[in-house]
Amino acid sequence: MCEEGGKGDESEGLAPELIVGRICGVYGIKGWVRIHSFTEPLDNLFGYRDWKIRRGDSWQAIEIDSGREHGKGLIAHIVGIDDRSAAELLNGCDIAVPRAQLPALEQGEYYWHQLEGLAVIAAGQCLGKVAHLLETGANDVLVIKPCEGSIDSRERLIPWVKGQYIKQVDLEAATIEVDWDPEF
Repeated sequence: MCEEGGKGDESEGLAPELIVGRICGVYGIKGWVRIHSFTEPLDNLFGYRDWKIRRGDSWQAIEIDSGREHGKGLIAHIVGIDDRSAAELLNGCDIAVPRAQLPALEQGEYYWHQLEGLAVIAAGQCLGKVAHLLETGANDVLVIKPCEGSIDSRERLIPWVKGQYIKQVDLEAATIEVDWDPEF
């Protein structure tokens, strides 16, 4: 079995924030920033309150007074950031919101962050842990990286197809049971 592990950021002692985007540039000369949203759809980001940005090793609360879609991304204005130079200092900062703001999911549905770090078990053998997920269009894909106790050192890609490959998710036990040939 894989070494017992946590469920991502929560178990690693980090703040109960969830990263939902990143400031990826500036827009114009009046302090607006470009934002890459990790939400689906991308403008859901503006529905969250209590934004924080990570500057170095600390989180700083910010307030957005205006934002909208622009091209393939988002742009926003942060209260107190009123020129291009100040906005440039925020480039690369992660944007987070409290996990408590996420909408409740139906039984059997999961946010990606809940699956990251879970041990993946096939036929009683540990294949590794979920490193991250990929969106492919047809279905999401679990990227499984080896961990202490895994059967080998191979990376695996397992389609997130419930009932066919994904048999059971147990958040309490931090495991995902899959129907997957360990040799594949």
